[in-house]
Amino acid sequence: MLHVGDATGSDRHNSSGESNQERTIHVEPIYEAFLCPLTKKVMQDPVTIDTGCTFERVEIEKWFKKCRDNGKKITCPFTSQEIKSTTLNPSFALKNTIEEWRKRNEASQLEFIHRSLSPGNSESDILRALKYVQDICQRGKSQKHIMLAEEVVPMVSVMLKNGSEDIRCQALKTLRIIAEEDKDCEEAMVVGDTIRTIVKFLTYDTSPARGEAVSLLFELSKIESLSEKIGGVNGSILFLVGIACSNSENVSLVQQAEKTLENIEKCEKNVFQLAENGRLKLLLKLLLEGSEVSQLSMVSLLGDLILINESKVLVSQEAGSFLVGVMRSGSLQAKEAALSTLSHISSYKPSAIILIEKGILPPLVRNLFSFGSNQLPMKLKEVSATVLANIISSGVDFETIPLDHNQTLVSEDIIHNLLHLISNTGPAIECKLVQVLVELTSSPATVQNIVVAIKNSGATISLIQFIEAPQRELRIASIKLLQNISPYMNRELAEALCSTAGQLTGLIKIIFDEDGITEEQAAAVGLLANLPERDLRLTLQLLNEEAFSVIISKVRKIRQGVTRGGRFVTPYLEGLVRILSRITYALEDEPRTVTFAREHNLAILFSDLLQVNGLDSIQIVSALALENMSRQTEHLIRISKNPDPGFFCKFFPCLSSSQTMTGICEVHHGNCSIMDNFCLVEGKVLGKLIACLDHTNEKMVEAALAALCTLLEDGVDIHKGVCLLCEAEGIKPIFDILVENRTENLRKRSIWAIERILRLEDIACEISGDLRISTALVEAFRHSDYQTKQIAEKALKLIDRLPNFSGIFQTTG
Repeated sequence: MLHVGDATGSDRHNSSGESNQERTIHVEPIYEAFLCPLTKKVMQDPVTIDTGCTFERVEIEKWFKKCRDNGKKITCPFTSQEIKSTTLNPSFALKNTIEEWRKRNEASQLEFIHRSLSPGNSESDILRALKYVQDICQRGKSQKHIMLAEEVVPMVSVMLKNGSEDIRCQALKTLRIIAEEDKDCEEAMVVGDTIRTIVKFLTYDTSPARGEAVSLLFELSKIESLSEKIGGVNGSILFLVGIACSNSENVSLVQQAEKTLENIEKCEKNVFQLAENGRLKLLLKLLLEGSEVSQLSMVSLLGDLILINESKVLVSQEAGSFLVGVMRSGSLQAKEAALSTLSHISSYKPSAIILIEKGILPPLVRNLFSFGSNQLPMKLKEVSATVLANIISSGVDFETIPLDHNQTLVSEDIIHNLLHLISNTGPAIECKLVQVLVELTSSPATVQNIVVAIKNSGATISLIQFIEAPQRELRIASIKLLQNISPYMNRELAEALCSTAGQLTGLIKIIFDEDGITEEQAAAVGLLANLPERDLRLTLQLLNEEAFSVIISKVRKIRQGVTRGGRFVTPYLEGLVRILSRITYALEDEPRTVTFAREHNLAILFSDLLQVNGLDSIQIVSALALENMSRQTEHLIRISKNPDPGFFCKFFPCLSSSQTMTGICEVHHGNCSIMDNFCLVEGKVLGKLIACLDHTNEKMVEAALAALCTLLEDGVDIHKGVCLLCEAEGIKPIFDILVENRTENLRKRSIWAIERILRLEDIACEISGDLRISTALVEAFRHSDYQTKQIAEKALKLIDRLPNFSGIFQTTG
């Protein structure tokens, strides 16, 4: 039987669409005897078995093995007869006949290939020709070499630029088949820009051509000279890395891309292209194992690369010790290259920690502080300072990491050297070293060491002067440093700011300079807020600079949503409110502050700020400010009752101005208002303060209670104060504070208030039966300090838990 369609490879429905070439090509048909009964394919190595049937050698051997493995009798797969002997007899005559048939057909196919693989032919002819090339080359190397000799490879390469996607895809597949396991063919197909054209197919995300291109590049990359050419094509490694790192469902594609990259890594000339795309294996190998020249080159290359964080960790792990060694004892040129690399990789916290483990700190500090003939050029000291700043930001406990002479990074001598270097170098190094101090003072474990060194070295003035530095980064770093140390040396900083010309003005200018809210402004506000709130000199200077007026405007704009500041708005607003509260600590000593508070309705502003939910510090500061202002109410009422009329008003009463009062206050027994004498009662603030007594933050509760206690102090009508608290439902929360006993300060404050509340006989009578409260008072009487015991004793007497004649402690006034 003849199989004409199979022999020609043409479609069976080719009556109307077949080209002239298809009709004229002469191909001998396939004879039935040529086909293996098992595979229905033309045999390569025909053999005959006992039954006289002929099969492909490999296929019949598989059949025999399958029978044995299954424990069955060996039979003929064609006749099912049992076979006694498995001897295979080669059919040389049939094999020769098939070979001659193939050669005749290949000649016809070659003629068709030459005619079809040229511009102007139909798509079907080109695809058929490419299929012929694939079939021929799959028969063995000798057929591939025929394709080479017939110059078919360049013709196929031209098809890579064809307008048809199907043709381009089949051309890639054809080239891959030609290249498989044949070095001669691989080298022949990369003439001209063929590799560049192949690489372009890697950009086709969804096209089958992309997979064929990767497979072809994998075959070509097996030859070192070709892998160099592949790596030299711009974008080739990047595209391959993208495919190898993708989450594609095509696992084979990903694996082939990775294997191609591994082949490319075997060529040293590809080191730069690989490294800049994150493939550092070859670079690190040359760095650690190469010649001295190669090592220096690789270090320099590392310094020029922009590494992702994962690569920074890899370099630190693999080459950290080598780089530290170069920094310790390498040539000046090598140190420069190593420092450049270290400045990059140390910027990522995990890699910085690895470098610390590799011993980077001692040589780094040594190089930074070296002087004389061995000192580094200032340019390299700047890079060393950058590395040190990166290392410090890792957050490691530097008290446990030894440097030279049994010192650590927070030893006083080391800090002195840093401060000396800051004072005697340029802005770039100054900035980095100040950043080092910023990081060290950010840790509670090391800040005290730095504060002691700054005090002993007298560096406060020098650091404050950086507030006016023209370099923004240096200015920000210095302000953050001053903010960090301000809780530990706030008096020294306040004195220095008030004593040095222009520094306080400069700080205020930074705070109010821009419409937005920057990191620099937030740090400047934080610094000023940490200074002693009772420092009258500083408060008056701020008042003279009109800082408080601007602060009020800023606070209101932030509250109204006019000013937005992203992640810095919260610390900025908190700092502004803390600075503004300074006014309330100066009310007793400076009349101008009273005038300012009245003119700007300060008590109302703080009352509103009590309701800023989620910002505990602002609520606490506001409550404390209201306490300060409320303490002045009685004093201001006395002044208003007997004002100094002035010289002219004594003779002309009509010239005196009347004050705006809202009514007679029950607690203060005077004309009170929230604006003029800061009366909490007339300002309707009691409800807001009482609401804060249920807060989870003990500091907030303490501040609110302290403000409420101003209505129970000597000098006011305590009876009326208690009644107002009772009407506002504020009595029970105060008793609850005592019972809960959350902190000692809260217990003291609540006992003081409760003793005064219990002076009202009705309340005392009601509370006397509450075992919880009496028990809490007894505990305070037994375990508190002397003064609190006395107050608790009075409270217990008021609820008849102690007889009046059994006073244990002396009565105090």
